Amino acid sequence: MKFIRIGAIALIALVLVIYTGAVGFMYFNQRALQYEATGEITPLAGAALPNATEISIPVDGAVINGWYQPPQPGKPLIVYYKGNSGSFSAEHIRYERFVSEGFGFLAFDYRGFPLSPGAISEAGILDDAIAAYDWAAAKNVPIVIWGRSLGTGPATYVASERDAKALLLETPFLSAVAVAAERYPILPVSWVMLDQFRSDEWIADVTEPVMVAHGTADRTIDVSNGERLFALAPNPDELWIVPNAGHSDLWNADIWEKAKAFFIRSGAVN
Repeated sequence: MKFIRIGAIALIALVLVIYTGAVGFMYFNQRALQYEATGEITPLAGAALPNATEISIPVDGAVINGWYQPPQPGKPLIVYYKGNSGSFSAEHIRYERFVSEGFGFLAFDYRGFPLSPGAISEAGILDDAIAAYDWAAAKNVPIVIWGRSLGTGPATYVASERDAKALLLETPFLSAVAVAAERYPILPVSWVMLDQFRSDEWIADVTEPVMVAHGTADRTIDVSNGERLFALAPNPDELWIVPNAGHSDLWNADIWEKAKAFFIRSGAVN
């Protein structure tokens, strides 16, 4: 009996050591696990954007780098907050579509992503997001905010702090910590996660009309995140759920047509 008790204690101790090690590994490596900041850079010359320019925006003694093209009269400027993977420049097909229909755009890499040197953190991403919006606002044109995936966090934060015409959230999380808790249910992520992106709290201060787009087959951020975040929006406009669409499928599902209709309803298009 004594040996059984000792064995049970040893087993519990081993489990605790393994669990503590897993929590420690997650804590010290969490940003490497959370962000996918590497990827190829598409040069502006390689995109079909002959009227766009490369821009650098100062923030916190550093700079964020991106592309900008002003809108045509009567159309808004889309401030685009990219997702978690690679460089914003990889999505140039989106910007080409925007400008082909008279919309302007500002897109950029957060610090620590391919075109903007620096270290990645939630505080840095939010500062970069505000700096980009303020740079765009100085152009004195109507602004709409579009956030995708990770970018829905800073997009929601900016909308809570600034006054845009509309907020479009593509495959959003309720919060980054909610997604982490769903993915690692046995780990105390709410205690140890540094970059939690609490969109569920920021949305309460968003006065802009809100559209949320999500797919039912999203395996990166479950569709329930978008549904729950939309339910918290003070000024909800549309919840667009696409059957069988995954995390990166909404552009091919023609989210652009839905976005244009939303921007018209919001009064951003004259």
